[in-house]
Amino acid sequence: LAAGAVSCSKGGEESPKMTPAAAVAKAAKNTEEITSFHYRMKGEMPGQGKVQAEAAMRTKPDIAMSMKMTAAGQGSAEIRLVDKAMYIGGNAEMAKEMDGKKWMKFDLSSLGKDGDLGAAASGAGQADQNPASMSSFLNGAKNVKKVGTETVDGVKTTHYSGDVTLAELKATFKDADKSVREQREKSTEQLEKLGLDKFTMDMWVDGEDHAKQFRMQGDADKGKFDMTFTFLDYNKPVTVTAPPAKETADLAAMMKELQNS
Repeated sequence: LAAGAVSCSKGGEESPKMTPAAAVAKAAKNTEEITSFHYRMKGEMPGQGKVQAEAAMRTKPDIAMSMKMTAAGQGSAEIRLVDKAMYIGGNAEMAKEMDGKKWMKFDLSSLGKDGDLGAAASGAGQADQNPASMSSFLNGAKNVKKVGTETVDGVKTTHYSGDVTLAELKATFKDADKSVREQREKSTEQLEKLGLDKFTMDMWVDGEDHAKQFRMQGDADKGKFDMTFTFLDYNKPVTVTAPPAKETADLAAMMKELQNS
């Protein structure tokens, strides 16, 4: 992972030979080797208010994700992505409304272009995003600067910051491999849907040239966007299983019954 550029020391300090832009570019490049991770996210989403979550995600051999999320005024929910379906629920409140079933199943192919989750449930639009891919976005900034050294979650890091426009961001995609480019393009689509065309980004890079944490802030159409993602580990096994069928209500089947009734 560390090939090709001046390596960083284990203390989180970049080499004197490495500029802030080069250090950020190296961390962005290293995201291409990440196929699974655990992370926390916390902040404010436009139109939804404060949200926080902890999740595990893998991108290969297929996309799968498990997230426990809490949204202001809406309580908590668990979201799972597995086998091209999304499941939301896992709580007693939902069971009361669905004849004892704790989960609602959404077929991603029926949710619009690219399986857009935004309409399925509040907060779910973030569920299929790849934070590891998003952590590379500071690489699009023209004004990357080193803020200092800080300890994040017990890990020594170097803190970088810069301002990024979507146009600058998209310009960095052209040299990426097809799968990497597609991941990053999908993430920018979500930003565009929020009406976010410029944002400030901070990234904390650890001694192994990986993003330990990143924060994105900007003014979207429906209010303030301010989210912080903290990575707990990389490339550890992630297993996600679908909820038991007897505890699941299938939205597609329910809609079909309504149409036939």
